[in-house]
Amino acid sequence: MPLVLSTQVALPANYRPQDMLALHARDALQASEKVEGLRVSKGLTWQGRPALLELELVEGATQAVASLAVDGPADTGATGDGPAALDAMVARMLGLGEGADQLALQHGKHPVLGPLLLSQMGLRVPASSSPFEALVWAITGQQISVAAAIALRRRLIAATALQHSSGMLCHPDAAALAALTPEQLRAAGFSVSKIATLERVCAAVLDGSLPLDAWAAQPLQAQDAQAIEDALLTVKGIGPWTVHYALLRGFGWLDGSLHGDVAVRNALARLLDVPSVSQREAEQWLGAFAPWRALVAAHLWASLSAKSY
Repeated sequence: MPLVLSTQVALPANYRPQDMLALHARDALQASEKVEGLRVSKGLTWQGRPALLELELVEGATQAVASLAVDGPADTGATGDGPAALDAMVARMLGLGEGADQLALQHGKHPVLGPLLLSQMGLRVPASSSPFEALVWAITGQQISVAAAIALRRRLIAATALQHSSGMLCHPDAAALAALTPEQLRAAGFSVSKIATLERVCAAVLDGSLPLDAWAAQPLQAQDAQAIEDALLTVKGIGPWTVHYALLRGFGWLDGSLHGDVAVRNALARLLDVPSVSQREAEQWLGAFAPWRALVAAHLWASLSAKSY
C-alpha cells in the first residue's frame, strides 16, 4: 500500500485564507496545483517520490487538515520523520510563523504603514512546499514579469514529467531537475544564465553544500538566516533579491529586505504618494520595520492586487 500521512493544524482567529489560496492559484491551468474552494491539491516530490498534498481549511478557516499520499510502498524507510516533516511543511505553507500580529501591534499607529496594516489585518506569508521549490521559483522569476515566470515554471514542471498516480504533475526535487538537459531547459524557455544557475543549485543541493531541507528543519534565528544568505550568495547567478525572496517563501523568514523588488517599490511609491522610490530609499524605509521587513513587503504586494508574488 502507498504511504499516506495526515495532520491537522489550528489556525489563528484572524487567518486570511486568500493569502495561501492565491499563491497556489497563480497558474490558471492548474496542472500541478489546483484550488477548489478552500482546498489546495498540490503535486510535489517527497523523499524522491511523487506525492499529492491535499490541504483544506475547515470550520470557518479555524483549522487546516492535510493529507499526503506518496506513490510507492509504505516501507519504514520511506516513513522516517514523515509526520514531523509534514507538520513543519504545512505550517510553513500556511504562513504560521510568528510576526503577523506582532507587526500590527508595534506599528499599527504608524502614520503611513499603520492604516495599511489595519486594512490587511492577519496577512501572513504562505511558503512553498520546500525551500528548493522556493529557490527555483525565485531564480525562474529573476528580471521577468510574474505572468512570464508562471508560464516558465509550468513548462519546467511539464519538462520533468514527474507525475503522481492521481494524474497531478509534481514539482521536481533537485535530482529530477538535474536530470534535465540544457537543451530541454532551453526548450522550456529558460535563458542560458538561468540554466547555469539552476545547474549549480542542483549540484550544491545534491552534494550537500546547500542542505536546504536541513536548514528548514529548525526555526530560523537571525544568525541562521545570515548563514543561509551567505551560502546562497556564493552560488553564481544568485543575488540579494533571489536570496531574500527564497528565505521568505522557502523558510518563512520575515526579515529579509526586498527593496530590490520592483513591485515593492511601486507599492511603496503609491503608499507614499510619490512618483517613484529608489532601491536605496526602499531599503531605508523598510529598515525601520525590522525584524519584519519582508512581512511589510508582503503587505505592499497585497496592496497592489490579489496576485500572489
